[in-house]
Amino acid sequence: MPSAAILATCLVDVFYPEVGVATVRLLRRHGVRVAVPDGQTCCGLPLFNSGYHGEAARVARRVLGLFADTEHVIVPSGSCAWMVKAEYPNLFRDDPASAAAARALSARTYELSQFLAQVIQPGAIRPVQPPDVAGSQRVAYHDSCHLLRGLDEAEAPRRLLRHAGVELVELPGADECCGFGGSFSLRLPDVSGAILRRKIENIRASGASTVTACDAGCLMQIAGGLRRAGDRVRVSHLAELLAERLDDGRR
Repeated sequence: MPSAAILATCLVDVFYPEVGVATVRLLRRHGVRVAVPDGQTCCGLPLFNSGYHGEAARVARRVLGLFADTEHVIVPSGSCAWMVKAEYPNLFRDDPASAAAARALSARTYELSQFLAQVIQPGAIRPVQPPDVAGSQRVAYHDSCHLLRGLDEAEAPRRLLRHAGVELVELPGADECCGFGGSFSLRLPDVSGAILRRKIENIRASGASTVTACDAGCLMQIAGGLRRAGDRVRVSHLAELLAERLDDGRR
C-alpha cells in the first residue's frame, strides 16, 4: 500500500478546502495511506515569480523539512507541483545539501492527476455509475499553464475523466491561459480580463455543463468570470469530480 503526504497549496487551504478533502477521499479510496503535514504555508511560487528568489528559497527549505520523510508527495495543483519539481533544485545552487534534498523531493512529488495515472493507474479505478448514465454530465477540461507546459501533461486528466464515465467535450482553446497567472491578474487586470473573456466565450461554445481544471487559481479566475457574466456552468476541480464519480468497489 503506497503512502503519500499532501502539499495542500495556499489556495486550497484558504479558498478551496473542499478540494483538499476530495483529494484525501480519492487517494484513500484507492488504497493510499494519506498524511497532511502540519505547519504548511506556501510553496514559494508567488515569491519566485516576483523575483524574490532568496525569500522563495527560505520557504522552500521549510517545505523540504516538512516533507523529508515521505514516500510520495501529492499536489492538487500543476503550478505548485511544477515549482517543487522544476525550481526547488535551482534555488539551492550554493547549498549542496539542500540542493540534494530538493532533487530528492522533486523526484517523489506528483501533481494529483499524474499520480493517479502513473502510480494508481486508471484501470484500478471503477466508475460509480455506468458510462451511459454518467455520460449525461458534459465536462470541458481547461489545461492550466504550468501543468501543460511546465510538467508536459495534457492526457492524464482527460484519461481519468473518460474513465470516470463523463462526457468529455472539446473546449476551444483549452490550452490557452485563463488570465489568472498569479499576481499577473493583479498587476495587469485589463489584459487578464481580456484573456478571461475569451475563455468564457469558449466555455459557452463548448456546450459543457461543467468546466474542470487541476489548479485552484484557474478555477477561481474562471468561476469569477462565469458568475459575473450570469452563467450557470459549474466549475469544479478534477479531484472533486473524480471523488464524486469513482469507486474502488468498497462502497
